[in-house]
Amino acid sequence: MSNFEQFHIDFYQSSYTIDGQEESYNTYGSNENDGGSRKSQTGQQPPDSAFAPSEMLLPSQSYTGQILHPVYSPDTRSHLSYADGFDDEPPLLEELGINFEHIWQKTLTVLNPMKPADGSIMNETDLTGPLVFCLALGGTLLLAGKVHFGYVYGMSAIGCLAMHALLNLMSVPGVSHGCVASVLGYCLLPMVILSSSAVIFSLQGTLGTLLALFIIGWCSLSASKIFTSALAMEGQQLLIAYPCALLYGLFALLTVF
Repeated sequence: MSNFEQFHIDFYQSSYTIDGQEESYNTYGSNENDGGSRKSQTGQQPPDSAFAPSEMLLPSQSYTGQILHPVYSPDTRSHLSYADGFDDEPPLLEELGINFEHIWQKTLTVLNPMKPADGSIMNETDLTGPLVFCLALGGTLLLAGKVHFGYVYGMSAIGCLAMHALLNLMSVPGVSHGCVASVLGYCLLPMVILSSSAVIFSLQGTLGTLLALFIIGWCSLSASKIFTSALAMEGQQLLIAYPCALLYGLFALLTVF
């Protein structure tokens, strides 16, 4: 056993030294000395500022506001400025371009062909009323047993393109596609009355023909009046009423036959 113990001691003995080992020993000794000196200082604690974040070390500010009337700093107002921005935003219907007052005024202008049209209102690209009247025309035709939604939308699109080209050739300021579609769509309202009459009684007769001619003249007169006032085309109402009558005549053929 003595030989084994001697071999064990010789095996773990080495002349290998690590750089800085003495420094570590010295550091360890100094730490022990510091620890002893710290233990001797029994009543002293590290300052609170050693562990406090830098934001808490700022000088405290006295609050000068009241309970019901708080006072905000400029930094706080910059963070809460987004809440005041919602009050300045316009209503949703105004952002979508839907104005019920203008829709009602345009509808009254169409229903009364003798009423002078307001060019500032009629020159808007409002498609809410035209879409409603196109759906109403297709719905009343459906009640009469005629599924003509595709014909209604197809003739409306082709008619708007043709009238847009014609009005741009006749007028000096020109007109947009949205304005043409809006005016022609609003003037489709009397045609909805004709298609509603087709649900009650048949229009294939003398009475139906006369009623259809009256509705065609009503629609074309209203559309030409609105185009004349919106585009400042005085003296050209009959020239505009003729192509409008051709367009609304197609819708009347769908309704009667």
